Amino acid sequence: MTMRLDHLEKLFVEQLKDAYSAESQLIEALPKIRDAANAKPLAEAFDAHLAETKGHRDRIERIFKTLDYKPGGHRCKAMAGLVEEAMELVADDATPAVRDAALICAAQKIEHYEIATYGCLRSYAALLHADDAVALIDETLDEERHADAHLTELAEQWVNVFAMKTA
Repeated sequence: MTMRLDHLEKLFVEQLKDAYSAESQLIEALPKIRDAANAKPLAEAFDAHLAETKGHRDRIERIFKTLDYKPGGHRCKAMAGLVEEAMELVADDATPAVRDAALICAAQKIEHYEIATYGCLRSYAALLHADDAVALIDETLDEERHADAHLTELAEQWVNVFAMKTA
């Protein structure tokens, strides 16, 4: 059950729980997404982000250690939907190059959701003068933005072009 949101700190805690759940779900999904990738650089990008995602969840746990709350007890419905959509792409009958392009799209939807979430969390932490949390969230935000940029680079430099050539 969620708490009554009558103060920014409680919203911060609820959104941290949401981010914790999102990262946990992504940790489960990324190996399947990686295995569905055809292009080795794309699979490597998913592998690298899996390691980062574990670090993101660890940072959230570190923030929770400074609060009077625990990270569990919440399921991020948005991430569940994004992961479900990605799993449908994994199962779809597609050529390898088109599947890679679709996986990048699904992964970028996930990244954009995470960037939005961490951006809000950072703002809340700053207002709450939770400087340690701000620093940890900044690290995660930087990694999420880098992952998104790397996926864009992979898509624009060659994955999407190969997807056009297959038929």
